[in-house]
Amino acid sequence: MALHVPKAPGFAQMLKDGAKHYSGLEEAVFRNIKACKELSQTTRTAYGPNGMNKMVINHLEKLFVTNDAATILRELEVQHPAAKMIVMASHMQEQEVGDGTNFVLVFAGALLELAEELLRMGLSVSEVIEGYQKACKKTLEILSDCVCSSAENLHDVKQVTALIRTAVMSKQYGNEDFLANLIAQACVSIFPESGNFNVDNVRVCKILGCGVTASSMLHGMVFKKEAEGDVTSVKDAKIAVFSCPFDCMVTETKGTVLIKNAKELMDFSKGEEDMMEAQVKAIKESGANVVVTGGKVADMALHYANKYNLMVVRLSSKWDLRRLCKTLGSIALPRLTAPTPEEMGHCDNVYTAEVGDTQVVVFKHEKEDGIISTVVIRGSTDNLMDDIERAVDDGVNTFKVLVRDKRLVPGAGATEIELAKQITSYGESCPGLEQYSIKKFAEAFEALPRSLAENSGVKGSELISKMYSAHHDGNKNIGFDIEGEGPAVKDMLEAGILEPYLVKYWGIKMATNAAVTVLRVDQIIMAKAAGGPKAPKQRGHWDKDDWDEAPDNFDSHH
Repeated sequence: MALHVPKAPGFAQMLKDGAKHYSGLEEAVFRNIKACKELSQTTRTAYGPNGMNKMVINHLEKLFVTNDAATILRELEVQHPAAKMIVMASHMQEQEVGDGTNFVLVFAGALLELAEELLRMGLSVSEVIEGYQKACKKTLEILSDCVCSSAENLHDVKQVTALIRTAVMSKQYGNEDFLANLIAQACVSIFPESGNFNVDNVRVCKILGCGVTASSMLHGMVFKKEAEGDVTSVKDAKIAVFSCPFDCMVTETKGTVLIKNAKELMDFSKGEEDMMEAQVKAIKESGANVVVTGGKVADMALHYANKYNLMVVRLSSKWDLRRLCKTLGSIALPRLTAPTPEEMGHCDNVYTAEVGDTQVVVFKHEKEDGIISTVVIRGSTDNLMDDIERAVDDGVNTFKVLVRDKRLVPGAGATEIELAKQITSYGESCPGLEQYSIKKFAEAFEALPRSLAENSGVKGSELISKMYSAHHDGNKNIGFDIEGEGPAVKDMLEAGILEPYLVKYWGIKMATNAAVTVLRVDQIIMAKAAGGPKAPKQRGHWDKDDWDEAPDNFDSHH
């Protein structure tokens, strides 16, 4: 009989072997706070226009070079349970408003860092949490007083450019004016009078070569595909869209055909050809002159399409097919039948073009009020274009947020300092112990202008005292002037550096919720990870210098 080894008494007795458990302030809370601090320190250096880029290589060995916090976190696959909560908060921010993910991380990290100081001073966790929640509620009330202007007309490209510029600037510093203008044109051209705006309708097509400034924007869609047949451009196109392959129909029933001699074989294949020709002819006679198909294009079908002068385009993605249908106002047909006039789409110009060395098919609308617009991004490397695509996403999302709520607050740390100033004085007026955590909440706001300053190589404390003194004089739009020498400040309303009110509103809310959730944890119990023993690594050949070299297939005794 095996020897019975008694377990240590206490909590571990109840759990299976290999389970870990941490409890109490030291083990659980401070541990969690430390993990979250590390995470926020990572992305903190990427905050603002002068933020550094991160090079992230994900599990598929794809390289990302970006300073977009959402992308960095998505690819990092954070394992730590507490840090995961903050990552989730920043993902929620991404889904809610599409920008301000780094704000959430930096702010939540600062809140937790200061909470640690309070807990070490001897406050209880519940007092810290209560103070944070009070302060958060008060902040969201005060935030509406920080609003400095609102977007009057979202159909005016010039105005929209000025508003999107800030969001683009933090991703692509230096190209912000050019890109903001492109994005504004793309958004305004598809923004209907009714006022509901869909982010999905601004498409991005990345084509290698040239420089960023060669990027352009057009109404309609661009696909990185070639036209299948001989016809490469059609003006005033009537378009039939099929979601099936452009091929002869296979019969539903299985049948065996017995062919006795060569003549019957000739007749049989001739019949098939005639049927194909009849189908293509019917499509042509319905008035269509472009065929878009979602499947493969048979050689025979292509031959007849060329004969009847039909342009054939093949799209492999069914999403693209649906979007194209939306742009053209057509219906995707599931089988090769001649389309009725209602099922056909219309487009002013369909043509293939060569951009750089990439063949593209362009579906272009001449008039402004298309449903979909495309931004064609040019760039010297794929990483660069991916990063510009993220800047475009942020810009489009900012536009969407402004459609929901047109209010704007000053950027570059002006709002944060104003909030910090007011929350501190609110903390003074609170009698209980939570006043300490309310003041710390105010202090946490300073982390944002401070990281802006540090990323630009300016002393943070100098800048913050300068900003405070300006705000005490009543200039509540004064923020950090990135382009100035040293810790310079200027009026953000005049400089045109504005952020949507909702981005800040949700950011503060998400960050506080995440920080409070992390603080509320007082025990971590981790069960042993599932999964059997690991498979042994294959050893290399005994004669190899290095075990890392590939194992040979031959045995070691030849």
